[in-house]
This record gives sequence, C-alpha cells and structure tokens, in this order.
Amino acid sequence: MSAVMTLKKGEGRTIKAGGLWIFDNEIDTISGAFDNGDIVSVRDFDGYPLGKGFVNLHSKIRVRLMTRCIEQEIDSEFIMERVRNAWEYRKKTVDISSCRVIFGEADFLPGLVVDKFSDVLVVESLALGIDRFKLEIIEDLKILLEQDGIHVRGVYERSDAKVRLNEGMEREKGFIGEPFDTMVPITENGVQYLVDVKEGQKTGFFLDQKYNRLAIQRLCKKAKVLDCFTHTGSFALNAGIAGACSVLGVDASELAVAQAIQNAALNGLGETVQFRCADVFELLPELERKKEQFDVVILDPPAFAKSRTAVKNAVKGYREINLRAMKLVKDGGFLATCSCSHFMEYELFTKTIYQAAASAHKRLRQVEYRTQAPDHPILWAAQESYYLKFYIFQIIEDR
Repeated sequence: MSAVMTLKKGEGRTIKAGGLWIFDNEIDTISGAFDNGDIVSVRDFDGYPLGKGFVNLHSKIRVRLMTRCIEQEIDSEFIMERVRNAWEYRKKTVDISSCRVIFGEADFLPGLVVDKFSDVLVVESLALGIDRFKLEIIEDLKILLEQDGIHVRGVYERSDAKVRLNEGMEREKGFIGEPFDTMVPITENGVQYLVDVKEGQKTGFFLDQKYNRLAIQRLCKKAKVLDCFTHTGSFALNAGIAGACSVLGVDASELAVAQAIQNAALNGLGETVQFRCADVFELLPELERKKEQFDVVILDPPAFAKSRTAVKNAVKGYREINLRAMKLVKDGGFLATCSCSHFMEYELFTKTIYQAAASAHKRLRQVEYRTQAPDHPILWAAQESYYLKFYIFQIIEDR
C-alpha cells in the first residue's frame, strides 16, 4: 500500500487543470511510510482521488504525477506502454533520423529527456523518481527501435544540469554501457553536423529548432546573413546550404565556434560561412557603427529568463538585441527572432519585439510565427512544455 498525500482545500489547481505537478505549499498531510522517489497516491482535501506520482521532499515540486488513475500500477508494463506511445508519436510527426524521443511531462514521463542522434541516445534525468526508471526506459527504447531496424550503438548520460541539485541529486555524466565515439555525425535538413554529446550544451544539439531552421532557408538564397548566438552553426549552415552569398555566425563560446567551423567544412561551406567568437551584445552596436547591413539577421539567444524573477532583466536583453538587429537589416530584409524561455511568455515576448521596432523606427510585417518542433510536443496545461517562440518578420523602414 503506497503512502497517501492529501492536498489542502482549494489547492491542486495545476493538476486539476491538466498539469502534472504538485508543489510543496499545496500539501496538507502525508500518511504512510515512503522514501523520496517512491510512488504515492494523491487525494484532494475531501478524499477524491487525483492520481499517483513520485514524491520528493527535497524538491519544491513535491509530486510529479505519473497517472490520474489511482488504481494503476506503475510497473514495467506501464512504463513500456508510455515509451512505446512516445516513439509511435515521433514516427508519425517528425523526421526520426535525429529527434527528441522522450520529452518529460509532455510524454507523461516527468523529468526525463531522451534525444536520438542517428544511432546514439543521450539521456537527461532531472527528477529523483524517474531516475529509478531510467535504465528500464533506455532498454525499452532499444527494443522498440530495434523492431524498426534501428540498432542503438551507444547511450550517453547528460544528467549534469544544476537543477538536479534542487532535487537532492548528484550531477551525473558518462556512458551508460559500452564507450563509443562521442562526436556523432547526423544530417538534418540536408545539413551535416558532428554532435558533441559529451561536451556540447545540454544533450549536444538543439533539435527543437529543426523546422525553424528549415523555414529560414527560403529567405537566404543569394543573401548576406548574420546569425547571432550561432552555437555550433546550425542556422548559419542552413543559410549557407540554401545558397547565401555570405554568412557570419557569432557565438561567445570558443568551443561552439570551433565546432561550427568544423561543421562548415563538413558541408563544403568553409568559404561562404564564417564564424566569429564574440559577445553579441557588444558586436551588434559595433556592426551598426560600421554601417553594416544584412539581408537576413537571425537571433537565437539562450534563455535570458531561467526563473520568473529574471523576467524583468530578460525583457531588457531581448529588447536590446532585437532593436540592434532591426537596425542591421536592410529595408525589406528579414529578421528571425526567438525566445527559448517558458517564463518569457508569448504575449510579453511579442510586446517586447514591438517596443524594439518602435524604438528602431521600423515596421514589422510578420511572415510567420512558429514554435518548437513536434518532437517537443506542447502539453496543454503543462506550461513548462511550451517554451520556444519563433518569429520571422520582414523589416520595413518607418517612413
């Protein structure tokens, strides 16, 4: 018999609306014995069953719900079904050569991310309860992929994010199983990359922008392009392969720039696509002073707002880079701009861009609005699953 967690009267709004999290200040009592990471039953203040999930007293997210059925056993059969559903969904919605196979709460496996880069899996476990199922989930994935003719060559763990410390967990990084070459070749949108699953950011490569990168290709033929926060060159290389006459990719990380240069050479774009290690906030005003102009400018910054308290300063950062970028776009040229922070909500991000345009004396003609690729599904009511906002605008002089 599992322990029972009872909510305070009037609490549990998130899970009652369809979310999966119960916070520490929502709980009234816990009855029965349990260890952190165990499955507990959850009931409303009046005893109404709300589901079952794993508990962790070290975390502000006290319970991450696994099922809304109080009678459901969280066993091997249950886990396999969740993993199978995640894989079948990807097969129907995205190019599975490289994709996110499991996206935490949005796949009802809260706290777990698994990315597939060709024949390699990279796993990131961020919650204590799901960590206990980690190896089982990996084995289930191997079985399912093998059934579709995909042999998994190796698995690497990138559970080295600081948020694990908030769960009372150690940061972990390394091979799960036999070692392999951690520079993994992939092809996306016709562009070849070497993905560094060991030292690259997060799991090594940002798969969520896959179709946004494809969307900018049609704008870049014969264009002069500036790609800011280029990381390992993904937007820059999509511009290059689309036929840009010149591309400058900029990033503050020397490691990322070195890998971007390597990726450009891999695609035969070493002359067309150039990279520079620099602070974008310093470089954009410098380019403006030099009266540089570009047909296309791309802004793909890291999350400026990693918490709700950081939003105010994040707004200033987004406004500044968008204002500067708009001034560098030729009249009639294009700006692709995005935010990958779910704390920077759609309405606020949109308002911030509008303010930047007003300050830069530019008119915005929206080409399209996009979000993350379908292998990062947005689960309604689970706000954290909706994080990427991506606009393409034509920039027109305000005259």
